[in-house]
Amino acid sequence: MKIKIKKLSETACLPERGSSFAAGYDLKADIPESVKIAPHETKMIPTGLSIEIPEGYFGGIFARSGLASKEGLRPANCVGVVDSDYRGPVMVAIHNDSGAERVIEPQERTAQLVIIPFLAAEFELSEELSGTGRGDGGFGSTGR
Repeated sequence: MKIKIKKLSETACLPERGSSFAAGYDLKADIPESVKIAPHETKMIPTGLSIEIPEGYFGGIFARSGLASKEGLRPANCVGVVDSDYRGPVMVAIHNDSGAERVIEPQERTAQLVIIPFLAAEFELSEELSGTGRGDGGFGSTGR
């Protein structure tokens, strides 16, 4: 699959996979200097990129496991969504879950982009839904 991408600055980096089997493509911070993120604060970090995602797909922006587990940094919305009709700059909202100030450096890998297909659905109002063994049990009702 070919995906058109536009660099919005000279310093922007194209997304890269860490290995040939990686599902995600690393997004790097396109910032001129270090950005400090206080405990429990969120900062918008630009990637310097705009992406043309094909129709029927979206770009999921996920945490990088090392950044999350070692630094306590993650996307503020847990998973960002870049829709196929969006052409603006891709940003990563980074939230600091830790109790200490954290720093994002220029060109640091901040998140990973995964291109994911989805099904468009039409919702149909109904008075009744089909029955199942589980029924309306939720939030741990299956005993697992």
